[in-house]
Amino acid sequence: MTQTITQTTDQRYVYNDRTWEQFKHLQKGYEGLPGVRLSYYEGTIELLMPGQDHEIFSFVIGMLLFNFLTQKGILIFPTGSATQEKEQEASAEADQSFCIGGRKPIPDLSIEVIFTSGSESKLRLYQALGVPEVWFWQDGVLRLHHLREQGYERIDRSELPGLEDLDIELLKRCILVAETDPGEAARVFQREIS
Repeated sequence: MTQTITQTTDQRYVYNDRTWEQFKHLQKGYEGLPGVRLSYYEGTIELLMPGQDHEIFSFVIGMLLFNFLTQKGILIFPTGSATQEKEQEASAEADQSFCIGGRKPIPDLSIEVIFTSGSESKLRLYQALGVPEVWFWQDGVLRLHHLREQGYERIDRSELPGLEDLDIELLKRCILVAETDPGEAARVFQREIS
């Protein structure tokens, strides 16, 4: 009899003083393995294996945003955790990412769900990539950041086309509802935005 084990918590490993070449070698080694996210910036490699709770929140946030934008008739390409990369400098795999208005090499929005650590220290990585907006969901709090000339600035609502009308408080409430019932979160959100 085979026992299946579901990983409920994140596993995160950080390796310092590494080269881009070492990162690329590690990336190649994990190629094709689902559930592993890698990032690189300033000699630090982070390897994250998200747990079940992490993936649930990530999916729900992505689904709610996708539903909001499609209902508004905004052209959106959900790029999920696709690799965002600037050769020899930075690489990231966000939990969710979106290109708004058309496909782009670097998405307009990257979203990180934080259960272990890393949070806003990743802003420098996303700044190196040139991601216009980065959102963090951590401990029931959603923090939005928009890229300015001098770096990211904390904002209360999105400044991206199509998302500037999104009720952030409604989004946060629905994400919290998803902790016990993701389907109810989707239903409440849909009712409120209709």
